[in-house]
Amino acid sequence: MLTELISEFAIRVLDTTGYAGAALLMALESMIAPIPSEAVMPFVGFLVADGKWGMWQAVLATSFGSFAGSYLSYLMGYYGGRPFVLKVGKYLLLDVHDLERTERFFQGKKSAWTLFLCRFIPVVRHLVSIPAGIGKMPFWPFAIASTVGATMWNGFLLYCGYLLRENWSMVQKYRHEFDALIIGMLVLSIVWYVWYKLKTRRAERV
Repeated sequence: MLTELISEFAIRVLDTTGYAGAALLMALESMIAPIPSEAVMPFVGFLVADGKWGMWQAVLATSFGSFAGSYLSYLMGYYGGRPFVLKVGKYLLLDVHDLERTERFFQGKKSAWTLFLCRFIPVVRHLVSIPAGIGKMPFWPFAIASTVGATMWNGFLLYCGYLLRENWSMVQKYRHEFDALIIGMLVLSIVWYVWYKLKTRRAERV
């Protein structure tokens, strides 16, 4: 299944590249790469539980990686988002009004809290930095919200892995259910998005 393949890949990277590999995996996780933190951070917790890695070194490495990936996505949106939306947005059910709303929102006072909360939502946390860049969200609120949110989430998963080291067989038992949950959430998100955009466009024509 999907998470099993990703987990095996993550384990190989962590075993061969250490903290740098953990930072790289979390950088990819914070971008659009399909590498969920749930398939990486528990194994980091295993390494800490086994005494192979230090707790704080692992937290710092993965937090740095998460911020680096988020910042690269932010730059993609900041410098390339508007031209991209104007050029191909119609194929994604996006238009200039969506762009303007995004820009207004991420320049508002609630954007930092929204970004922080999005770091805890599957799928959304992979993508949210791009609209933050498109909206020209100020750097420091973006950096603080992204780093604090990612560190809290990564730390939670690391600690879960640390505690579950002796009960990993129980975690494996529910791996398929986790796969189905993630895929189901992704499909529902896409269906809702398409339905909402089509409904909005029909309302605008009336």
